[in-house]
Amino acid sequence: MEISLSLVIVLLLVLAAEFVNGLTDAPNAIATVVSTRVLSPYQAVVMAAVMNVLGVLATGTAVAFTIGKGIVQPEVIGLHTVGAAMIAIVVWTMVAWRYGIPTSETHELLAGLAGAGLAAAGPSVLLWEGWKKVLMGLGISTVFGFLLGYIVMIIIYRLFHHASPALISRVFGRLQIVSAAFMAFSHGSNDGQKFMGVFALALVLGGVLPQFHVPVWVILLCGLVMGLGTMLGGWRIMRTIGFKLTRLEPVNGFAAESSASVGILLASSLGIPLSTTQTISTAIMGVGASRRFSAVRWGVTREIVLTWLLTFPACGILGFLFELLLKQIFS
Repeated sequence: MEISLSLVIVLLLVLAAEFVNGLTDAPNAIATVVSTRVLSPYQAVVMAAVMNVLGVLATGTAVAFTIGKGIVQPEVIGLHTVGAAMIAIVVWTMVAWRYGIPTSETHELLAGLAGAGLAAAGPSVLLWEGWKKVLMGLGISTVFGFLLGYIVMIIIYRLFHHASPALISRVFGRLQIVSAAFMAFSHGSNDGQKFMGVFALALVLGGVLPQFHVPVWVILLCGLVMGLGTMLGGWRIMRTIGFKLTRLEPVNGFAAESSASVGILLASSLGIPLSTTQTISTAIMGVGASRRFSAVRWGVTREIVLTWLLTFPACGILGFLFELLLKQIFS
């Protein structure tokens, strides 16, 4: 089967977006275990890369199907639409990464696809069923993440209030390795699937796949590219999430990672795309607030939240403009 040059270009753009996902989103899964010095950055990155791929392989492709078939109508868009969304993601992510601000590639992807789809085919291109899941994901990643992090930390305080600090540090230092692996696994179950869904969508639009599904080689390729991005440049985001939001000890990292993982896996089982950046960030805020409200550095939090709020309109506009440009070039 002949593969067109336009398909090759779009697939490379998808991989570029997956790479910057590794730069700014995947590090969230391991930021806490690095900040508490339970694992070195290299050990954490290797573990995250392996567990991300396992998370995708073991949990199905429900989220990938939501992204590939439930956000915009595949029948009325073209390869240029996918390419426009990917360029929007890369541009916005690199600007945020330059300043060490964690972005949500989930929001970038959804907004970029929506903006490009609107430019390609108008409002009817958007699919309500998929966007309903997006709204559910926003609730899980913000309110659920914060509350669960707060509650889990309070429970741990109650259970171990007679234990010595040395014992708590030793026990949760070991447990945090498990919770970090759990977090990376859950990241793969949700975020790891999103660009795989876009990659498969491009293969369908390019005539390579007769119907939408995610081949194993796509899973492995995207997982490798994401891990490479984390290894080469993820430290900036690890520093913001792991060190700047609040002071973290192994017990706090365990509580935040466990809480975020539960929320992410719940969403993945329902095919709900959500932001792992938001989920782990709000879980860390909840853990910090359980100590005292002022323990959270709300100035840093404001910067992160502002970036989240700007992401949807910015990437939507970028996707719209790049679609208008690519549509002319591809035709």
